[in-house]
Amino acid sequence: MRALITGVTGQDGSYLAEFLLDKGYEVYGLVRRSSLKKYDRIEHLERLKFVDGDLTDQSSLDSAIQAVQPDEVYNLAAQSFVPASWNQPVLTADVTGLGVLRILEAIRRHRPTARFLQASSSEMFGKVRETPQNEKTPFHPRSPYGVAKVFGHYMTVNYRESYGIFACSCIGFNHESPRRGTEFVTRKVSQQVARIKLGLASKLLMGNLDAQRDWGFAGDYVKAMWVMLQQPSADDYVLATETTHSVRELLEVAFSCVGLDWTRYVEVDEKLIRPAEVDCLRGDSTKAREKLGWDPETNFRGVIEMMVKADLEIFSRQGIERAAVAAD
Repeated sequence: MRALITGVTGQDGSYLAEFLLDKGYEVYGLVRRSSLKKYDRIEHLERLKFVDGDLTDQSSLDSAIQAVQPDEVYNLAAQSFVPASWNQPVLTADVTGLGVLRILEAIRRHRPTARFLQASSSEMFGKVRETPQNEKTPFHPRSPYGVAKVFGHYMTVNYRESYGIFACSCIGFNHESPRRGTEFVTRKVSQQVARIKLGLASKLLMGNLDAQRDWGFAGDYVKAMWVMLQQPSADDYVLATETTHSVRELLEVAFSCVGLDWTRYVEVDEKLIRPAEVDCLRGDSTKAREKLGWDPETNFRGVIEMMVKADLEIFSRQGIERAAVAAD
């Protein structure tokens, strides 16, 4: 089996590449040409191959699909940081929205038998109409990112219904790990907690502490993505832990990992609050549990403890390395 992953250098892409390589797949990662190559999450994957391409360039996607002739395509690439989508709404729409259409077109033209997975998002629900949210809950996105994801989701459905492409949409609720980007709130917290514990920082600036999210572990979610493409027919699935925690609870757990009281170090900065807030997201993953046999293995506390421990190790190692250099 041969798989093509867009966004292979990101959190989900790196876990998925690992998972597929362990299953004996030939795995290709779509990468953009740039002056700065950031491959730290996948540098340990020696059998991973690369192909040039960009979700904003149709011809490069056509060439990539023609060259690889994949059996499975996982579209995990996006401008995925919600606050950035307010500052770069056109770019977000182009990459996160139109990028899905471009890769579907490339598949339709050059590899219509390939099975396709679109990484959708719980941010599509936005101002939620019901709680918890499932596959039939209406969308009401509250950011340019959420709007772009809705476009990509419905294009996936449209190509499935119009052209018979095996196209699935994975509506993933928040999923985290030590490989999470530093701009996301969970990693921002775990990194700063580690710095504070090691005496490298004294405070943590935060936005809305009351926002609630359904947080899981990225390693669990990519397994479900693969299972979706092994089914006899294509469909859309919500992936969620079905439990919510506030940002305040996130802080409590993270600081408790290092024996500190979060209230002594956290300050609220009004500039960090979104123009239109999404107050509470909680998924109903009944369909995925019943049809895919999927069940997340790592709970909220386990994920946050994992992240804080990993960042403590990173900053401790950096301190040791700096001391060694100074000694030389």
